[in-house]
Order: sequence, then structure tokens, then C-alpha cells
Amino acid sequence: MLLRRRALTGPVLLLLFLCVCYMSWNRSKPQSGSQRGSAESLLDTRRLISALESAHKDAQRPPLHHRAVVLIGQLPVWDTEVQLYQQVLQQMDYEVQMSRYAETRSFLWMQPGKQVNGWSLLLCLSSAEQSCLRRISFSLLQQDHMVNLIPGLVKAFSDAGGGFCHFLTLSQQTGVSVSEAELPMRPRSCGSTSWKRLLYKDRCVSVKQVRLMRFSSSSAPVLSIPLIFVSSGDLTAVFSDRSSPVDVLSPALVAMVNVYVLVTSVSPLTAFLHDVGVVVQSQQRQGRPLKIRDFLLQQLGASDSHQALRQLKEVLGEVLQAASNSEMLEATPRCLLCFQLLTFTLLFRGSISPVIVQVDTKLNFSSLSNTTFDRQITRDQILEDVLHFLLAPPTYLSSAAQVGSCRGTRPICLSQGHFLFLQRFLQQLQTPFPFHLLYPRISSSSSSAPLSLSELQQQIVFLLQKDRAEDVNISTNKEPASSKQGSVCVDPHLRQIYTEPPLALTPPFSPRIKEYSAQVTFDTVLVRIRPKPVSSTCKVHLDEQQGPRLANYPVGLGTSRIRILVTGGSQQHLVVMAIYTIHVLREGRPILPMLGDHVMCSFLQDCSLLVQPSLPCGLQPYAMSPSPVKTCSSGRAPGRWVVPCLSCSDNRTCDWREVAWQPDGCYHPLVKRPLLQDCMTDRKVLFIGDSTNRGMMYFLMERLNSSLEDWGKAHNTLIYQNLNKGRSQVSYSYYPQFWMERSQRPAFREVLLQLLDRSGPLVNSNLTVLVVGGVQWLKTKHLKTIQEVLDRKSLRNVLVVVKSLGMGFHLPMDGIRSLTLTEVQALFRQNLEIISTAEKLGFEVIDTLSITMGRHKEFLQGRCACHFHEVTSVGHLSVLDQTEKSDVPKSQPRMNLDLGEIAVVWFSPNRFFMGHHCPVLHKHGIHLRSQYSNS
Repeated sequence: MLLRRRALTGPVLLLLFLCVCYMSWNRSKPQSGSQRGSAESLLDTRRLISALESAHKDAQRPPLHHRAVVLIGQLPVWDTEVQLYQQVLQQMDYEVQMSRYAETRSFLWMQPGKQVNGWSLLLCLSSAEQSCLRRISFSLLQQDHMVNLIPGLVKAFSDAGGGFCHFLTLSQQTGVSVSEAELPMRPRSCGSTSWKRLLYKDRCVSVKQVRLMRFSSSSAPVLSIPLIFVSSGDLTAVFSDRSSPVDVLSPALVAMVNVYVLVTSVSPLTAFLHDVGVVVQSQQRQGRPLKIRDFLLQQLGASDSHQALRQLKEVLGEVLQAASNSEMLEATPRCLLCFQLLTFTLLFRGSISPVIVQVDTKLNFSSLSNTTFDRQITRDQILEDVLHFLLAPPTYLSSAAQVGSCRGTRPICLSQGHFLFLQRFLQQLQTPFPFHLLYPRISSSSSSAPLSLSELQQQIVFLLQKDRAEDVNISTNKEPASSKQGSVCVDPHLRQIYTEPPLALTPPFSPRIKEYSAQVTFDTVLVRIRPKPVSSTCKVHLDEQQGPRLANYPVGLGTSRIRILVTGGSQQHLVVMAIYTIHVLREGRPILPMLGDHVMCSFLQDCSLLVQPSLPCGLQPYAMSPSPVKTCSSGRAPGRWVVPCLSCSDNRTCDWREVAWQPDGCYHPLVKRPLLQDCMTDRKVLFIGDSTNRGMMYFLMERLNSSLEDWGKAHNTLIYQNLNKGRSQVSYSYYPQFWMERSQRPAFREVLLQLLDRSGPLVNSNLTVLVVGGVQWLKTKHLKTIQEVLDRKSLRNVLVVVKSLGMGFHLPMDGIRSLTLTEVQALFRQNLEIISTAEKLGFEVIDTLSITMGRHKEFLQGRCACHFHEVTSVGHLSVLDQTEKSDVPKSQPRMNLDLGEIAVVWFSPNRFFMGHHCPVLHKHGIHLRSQYSNS
């Protein structure tokens, strides 16, 4: 695709020697008769087009591999921009080498008199740009070297101080006007002191003070304000200024538009405009990526939109021409294949002719939303278009290439470099990509003098436009064939998977690979994901066919699975055509074994979620009681988490396997299985609630039977009669049925009555235990309903254990309710009301909200971030089995926890059983390992 030196030998060099520059030829040969007319000049240009096309058809095939060097600076290798370059270049048979900076690659260093070999394409990403400008000698580049920088252009639009563009300042210093007319741009449009930073300082500027007009290079800057802070009425006043450069006003056209320009040459100036821009209209805080033509058509209609697009191109071309004519660019060594991407921010203020208020020498998408990944998606789309536009199809000369004819009175005779320049230009005009010619402008005029390269370009464009019979604004792209395929998903692959925070996928993302893994730290509790399909006719859904295309995923401890479905067909009949899967492994808390001296630390709540703002957060020094303490008399005894650490100021120095819940002034004794089995004889335990209550039931069943034979995500009523060798019974009913319409859900009273009836016969004593609770559905009215139903059933003496509220729904999730910090704090107050009401009714309470709020990050899989339990495969000892075999003093109960496990066990006092000398088991959040996670 790029020029190869060995392809320009033999006959081509001889032909170049014979074909002297046509300007010298015309100086030595007198004109015959009258000067040749315009028609004859266009005929010569048409012959040149034929020669250029013939040379392309006869071009040699490129070598199988080239070397591309991508300097990524500070970007990680898994950044989507880095991956984009690697994927596209490898598809084009490039050997891609990644490096940080130019200083780390010796083959990039250039010295006079030495050829530079070993690479043909150099891409300097934003954080490595200065390294390239320092280290790369552009004057020593060969004609087959391509670099994504034009140093003179970067310098021209750099900040010369106070935001003034350097090329304007230079023209003032030299006394040379950059343009005969005023430039349609604000002088302070370059560098860090851009219009945005200046404007955001004061949002209360009077409308009468706001004017943004065309500026000459000597104009004083005038303060403006950003559109997004101005009311629609104010905008009318601000943007209806009659000093508009074009006396055509369109009140509807009030917007800030970022457009993206690709400059492929400075001498002669050659630039292309990408058809996608970013539009911010009045009363909008975020921009939208839109096709420029479509936006103008929507705002102005067919006739005025063409004129507005022409004005837009003239404004951009005028400023680019002024910058390219500056002294700094004229002194810059010419690089045949270098290119530069620029971002122009244009202000439309009721006129179809915009004013330039900002110029960036890199892509700028700051007005796009970052939460929806529009920035990354639009950036990657434009960068990929640039690579395909510049690198394909390749340009090579064959040994028989005709570069011109020096015969006749007005020959077109080109040097090798000029011929190759025009050949690439013609290829770009005929390449079906979303770029439109911005400069040079179309012209059919000619004179007797030899045509310059720029004039030849203009005539080539004019002839192509004439042949295509298109409108006067030539479009250099034809719609890709894929866009004419209708709604058929013909390429069911993903272009990229965007995530926040960025996931380092293994293997690196490729559209053809469907299975990936990634690992995140303990503090990463949420991943936002948006897949992007290759074809716009294909749709993507997360997890299920009707799932969203963008969503937040809670990342529980252990491995979470994210499925991405690529679908085709109609909305009513979706067909899954491909499935991508990401397995995300979230690390547990760090573990640092205590081999020497350590201190005990405690905590009530995490500093990232202040449930009780008046109390301290994070690790605090903790003094252990040296004397034995009494057993706790209630399951709601206040307490705190205790963990050994080297320092309480750094939670990374703790042994989190030894973390334990420590009630204040008492302890919950642990009960061995034989005693528990004896206590549970002839008892019936009824559970009613959501999946957290179901987890408590499974824990009790596993403790009684030593294993769990039957478990699952049941959402109905279950009865287990084979527990404890048939001496105990456990039953369960799911409530509430959140998946049903609220009007269709069974009432709590109805579900409770059904559970009591199916669990009967029941004894009106503490041999019947009712455990009720869930994450956050429980209200005081449910407790009163329990009392009413038990009275009605003559079961007033049964033991009622209330599991209070718990942490969950505290992450910003899509599709389910999410609590703000204020709502979480209100939840704590609601929990106190539930505890108080339960105690007044004579119920026992386990305060699970106080237990879970300090470790809210240690949830397992599930969208609610409320599950702290799962089921373990047979063969593993349960947490309590391991504890029974350890020498842990009863006064200081300890639980050895696996990575990310949270286990809390309470044993209530003997009085709960009215003469039976055994405790009741209270459990929340036991980590019973399995794939069970959702409600």
C-alpha cells in the first residue's frame, strides 16, 4: 500500500529523467498561437486521470508484511484505541509493534546520510505525541514513510500565549496578513486557554455582554458563554446578532458542532471532512454524534442545508489555508504521506455560516457522554475510517507506469513524487469511505501558465464531479454496500466491547473470539458495559434476547458471567446469531498472614458508604477485653467487625480470613452438630421471605444433615421432612413475587396462611419456629399481620424470629431499583423501627443491616448485590465444621473465611426454648458455595 523504493527503478527512473518538470519545459518552449482554452486544459487533465488509473491497475502487489509502530504513551495495552490500531493493521497484513515512546525504539532514530529502514507506518497516540515531535526527524523521512503528525500544522494551531493561535501571532509579528479578509474564527481558539475554559468561569454573564463575531487577526477577544447554560429566550437574543457574516438567518440553527478534519497534505493543502460530527444544541448538556448533512437537513431543509454545508467547508478551508500559508509551515520539510487529524468547534448562532471557536490538533469528544461510551465509540469509528481511507487500497508503481508526457505545447509532466501524490489523491476521491473533500475547492478554470498541483487537484475533482452528475458539493464517499442490505444482520460479530472500568480481556478482544476472562480488584464492585456490533443492522442484548444494550453489572466476589447476544430479525422474532461470554473474576480482600506482632482493628461501616454519618468509618484500633464476657441475650446486640492487622491505617495489611463479628460486651457461643440435632428434634421451622431467607434455610439444613442434597432458586413453597433423620421439618415460601405485576402479586397474609396450612399440623409452642425477613421488603405492617394471623390460627405461642433489613440495591443498576446514599440512610432508620416494633410484639430479632453495612462490598453474584451466601459442593467442610475442629475459645469466636466469604452465626439464649437447654441457630450471609446467586 505504501511506496516501496525498489519499485521505482529501471524504466521508471529513465522515464522520470526524460520527463522534466512541466514548468521548466514551458519556460523554455514558446507558446504556439493563442493560449490553450479551458476545454483543452481539461482534456489534458482527463488524460492525466486515465494515466493515474492505469498506473493503479498495473501496480505491483504489495509485500505480505509491513511494520507499523504504534507509540501508546501512557495508555494500557487493553485500551480500545490501542486494540483498534492493532486489529485493523493486522487485518491489513502489518506487523504491529507496540512501544511507549520514540526514545525506546532505536530504529526510529534518524541521522543525516543514513537511510531509515525497519518501519513504514508510525502512529503516535496523544500521550506519545511530544515524544515523536522531539525524536523523529521529519526531514529525513523517506517517501514511503507515513506518520500521523504534521509538525508545522501542530505548531500553527498551538497556543502562542493566552489561547492565541500561533499562526495568527506569527503573522502579526511579521506584519504579513494571513488573509485578505477577516478570518471566521476567534483568535483565542488554540491551546489550553480554550473558549470552554474561559466560558465556564462565569455562568452569569449578561446577554447584552455576549457577542461572538468574525474576528480579524488583530481583533480583541470577546467573552462568550456556552450554549448549555443559556435559556432558549436568551439564545435568540445572543445568536440573532445582525453582524452575521452571511445575511441569511435561521433561528432554528443554534448549535455548537465539533467537526473532524483529516489533512493529508499542507503543500498543496489537501483536507477531508468526516461526515460525522458532534452536535450540542441549546438546553442540552451532552452532545450527540450525528451526520453533518443529516443535522443540517433536519434544521434547515434541503435547499438551505446545501448552502450551509458549503459555508461550513469554506470557513474551514479559509482557516486551514491561512495556517498553511504561514511561515512556519513553509519552512517545514515536506512529508509525502504524513497526515494530521484536527477537531474544529464551530458555533452556529442563527446564521448558516459558522464561526470557529476552538481548534484541537487531536480528536476531541468532550461534549459526548462518557457513561454511554459515545466518546470511545465515535473516536474509534473515526480512527478506523482514517486507517482504511489512508492505507487501502495500496499505492505502488509498476515498472511501466506512465507519469506524464512532455510533448506538445502544454504538457503535463510530473516528477515521481507529484505523480504519486496525485495518484493517492485520486484513489482517496474514489474510495468508498465517509470522507468528503474539504480542500482544494472545485474549479474548472485554467490559464496558459502551467498548472500547479493544487490546480490539477481542482480540475480532477471537477471532472469527477461532472462525470458523476452529483450536486456541486462533491461527496468523496459512496454508501457502503452493507448499508443497502436493509435490516438483515449479515455480519453477526462485535466490533468492540466497551467497559468502565476498562477490562483487560484474555485473550485480547477479537471479533472472531467468543469467550473471554478478566480479573478485577476487590474494590471494583460495578462494571458498565456496552458492546458495539460490526453491522448496524445487528442488535446486541445483554444476558437475554430482550436485555439492554448497555447496563451496569454488579461484580460479586468470585466469578461472574456476562453474556452478550448478537441478534438479527425483527423485534418480534429475534434470532440469536452469536453469543460472547465474559467471565469476570473479582478478587477477595487481601490476605496478609499474621506471623509476628499485630494489632486488632475494628470497623462499623465502610467509608465509601456512610450509612451512619455520625459514626466513624474504616478501621479503628480495638482493645480486646481481657476477662471472659457473658453470652448475648439477643440477636440484635450491637457490635462491630474485628480483624487482625499490622496497621489499622491500611486495610491491605490485615488477615481477612480472621475477620469476625464481635458483639459489644457479650458473645454468641457456637453449637456443635450433635447438640443442634438434639435441639431440633420434633421441631418445625417455617421460613417466609426472599432469597436471603432461603439461604438461611439451606444453611440450617446443611448443619443438621452434614450436607445439602436439595437446593435451588425456588420461588414457591417447599417442604422438607427428611431432615435430622426424619425428626425435624423445614418449610419455605417465597415472598414477595417481584417478577409479577404489583396488582397480581399474592398478599403477604395470603402467602403466610398458605405456608402455615401446608406445614401443619403445627404446635402452639416454641416447637414451631417462624423465621420472617428479607433484604428490604419488610415493613412494620407485615409484623402486625403476623400477629393477627397467628392469633387467628391459635398459634400465639410459636417462636417468631425476625430477620431485619440488609444491605443491597446500593449500586446504580439498570432495570431494577437503586438506592441513593440518602435512601440507604433512611433505610437504617426504617430498620430501627422494624426492630422496635418486633420487640414490642414479643418477637426475636436479628439485626442484619448492622452486620452487613460494614461489608457491603462482599456480596456474591446477583443483580441486587444483596447475596452473601452460596452452596459448596459435597466434600467441603462447612464453616462451622471447620470451626468445631479448631481450638477457638468460646469467648472469642472466630470464623476462618475463604476469599470474599462472609459468615455470621448467632445462637440465642436458652430462654427462647422455654426449658429446652439448647440454642436457636440464627444465620445470615453464610457463604454456602454454588452457582446459586440470584433471587
